[in-house]
Amino acid sequence: MGIIGDSLDKAATNVFTRPIPKTAGAQIRFLVKHEKGSTRTVAQRLGISQRTVERYLTGQIKKPRPDLAERLAGEVRKDWQPLIRQRARKQAATEGGITIETRARFGFTAAPGTTDDGRLRLITQHLPPAYAARLFAAQEQGATEQRLQNIAAEGLQEQYFKDRGRRAEGLVVELTDIDYIELGY
Repeated sequence: MGIIGDSLDKAATNVFTRPIPKTAGAQIRFLVKHEKGSTRTVAQRLGISQRTVERYLTGQIKKPRPDLAERLAGEVRKDWQPLIRQRARKQAATEGGITIETRARFGFTAAPGTTDDGRLRLITQHLPPAYAARLFAAQEQGATEQRLQNIAAEGLQEQYFKDRGRRAEGLVVELTDIDYIELGY
């Protein structure tokens, strides 16, 4: 996934009410329980052998390699507290909205005689629930990173650059060359 999709996933981890399991054994046990006891499915998700999963379950292996530890934590985060995550997304999409903090290059398509040179800007902007709903829906439908960027750019265009329709009529904003982006809801 791309930078915006990853930021949406990271924002979801900030709403958890309990921390994810810390040890590799506890993480493996959680995944096996989530997969209804299928060590084969867990092994396929992690890219390791079924026997290795069984060794983690029995405690024969306690500390995974760094790359496996990262994959393991990522898979646990995907499945951890789905109802809490769903509730937070629903609230953001209907009531609260989403906050974007980004440092990126913004280019403009504007009326003749105005500057349209892109430049790096640091922007923190709250977007209304409609944009949060569009981002979540696009992510669930498997939209490309470019589509997610276009939705975020449109939200920033309307809320930040056009000041909710009070200025810069006809301005079209492009979000390119993202240095970093963080989303919160």
